[in-house]
Amino acid sequence: QVQLVESGGGLVQPGGSLRLSCAASGTIFSINHMGWYRQAPEKQRELVAVITRGGSSNYSDSAKARFTISRDNAKNTVYLQMNSLKLEDTAVYYCNAEVVGATPVEGSVMFTALDVWGQGTPVTVSS
Repeated sequence: QVQLVESGGGLVQPGGSLRLSCAASGTIFSINHMGWYRQAPEKQRELVAVITRGGSSNYSDSAKARFTISRDNAKNTVYLQMNSLKLEDTAVYYCNAEVVGATPVEGSVMFTALDVWGQGTPVTVSS
């Protein structure tokens, strides 16, 4: 019932910039943390950046000073601005979010948290 859709990936030259977007849709009460991960060929998926609902963020060492994560809570959307891209940034970038749903149960409300992933958007840095 909840879907994350990424966009903004593509081919860019070294030193260039890209802005990734990820929009959540479906039955959503609220969204806790949202983040970006990436997976390069033959490597494990790794965290790039994560942001809380309140706006606190953390970055991997490789992303610090070059990437900026932000979110628009009203639009259930998270962004990743990537600057000074390097060859080693080439990967499929995945959006992740902890989505909270609310279900009426016998006069009360049951809240559930789901860990949701997007389908990924490829980023290729090449000259």
